[in-house]
Amino acid sequence: MQYRRLGSSGVKISEIGLGSWLTYGSTVEDNNAVDIIHKAYDSGINFFDTANVYNRGEAEKVVGRALQDFQRDSYVLATKVYFPMGEGPNDRGLSRKHIIEQCNASLKRLNVDYIDLYQCHRFDPETPVEETLMALDDLIKQGKILYYGVSEWSAAQITNAVHISKERNLNQMISNQPIYNMIKRYIEKDVLPVSEKNGIGQVVFSPLAQGVLTGKYKPGQEYPADSRAANDDIGKFISGFLAEPILEQVARLEKLAHNELNIKLSQLALAWILRQPGVSSAIVGASRLSQLDENIKATEVELTDDILDEINGILTELEKIKS
Repeated sequence: MQYRRLGSSGVKISEIGLGSWLTYGSTVEDNNAVDIIHKAYDSGINFFDTANVYNRGEAEKVVGRALQDFQRDSYVLATKVYFPMGEGPNDRGLSRKHIIEQCNASLKRLNVDYIDLYQCHRFDPETPVEETLMALDDLIKQGKILYYGVSEWSAAQITNAVHISKERNLNQMISNQPIYNMIKRYIEKDVLPVSEKNGIGQVVFSPLAQGVLTGKYKPGQEYPADSRAANDDIGKFISGFLAEPILEQVARLEKLAHNELNIKLSQLALAWILRQPGVSSAIVGASRLSQLDENIKATEVELTDDILDEINGILTELEKIKS
């Protein structure tokens, strides 16, 4: 496993991180989830990402229980705040009240004394950015969190937050967690340049486009019965990736991965993301140990200029289809 600095901070995280969205505390049995987290740790993964809203705190409990077996300073634990955790008017957002209360609740569920990376799960238009940043700065001063970041903030929102932090002499954000994969590439236009300019690293989610970039969904074929696309509850998260013309280009990528590099499409997709210097880690989900093994091997894949040119040709066609 290789490690990269998270933005311009001094902390280093594994190129592959393990996430818990749609899995731990819900679709994956707790004991299996613990086994996967232990396997990840033993394989060199030191970055574990969750959120308070994942199954209303249950994912945090599972992740916290699994990590109790390891020395606290040996891993980097990340969670998030923003989405509703109750029915009350203050049970959501990025107000000082919600941030402080949810940080304390996450600490209890995770059963740790501090959170390494506390992330604003989305931008909150109803709360002044100053209020949010000052609350996060206070949590750092209290030792409850070490660093903070954001998720899916625009380049303008990131720029404004950085400006306010400097103006008020507050601790700076060190990360952004956006969606980023071969199909969804919006961050390349302005989020990546702005982030690199301000020392903010990307810890990207959905690097395999909800499983589409594993090759399990074939053009002209029914979805596998055990797949996310066939699940009424979570299928909505993947529907945007399943247009037939998109699957046809994905099939071309899979053929390239197999014929040119003798690797799986998932490994090609992850290696393509990690070629990007602005990316600190790609967060994968895993419901089986075999999935984790495959994903970790992606860090060993080297993409030559010729291979990248072939990939870019296919991705250009993908962009034309989406537009």
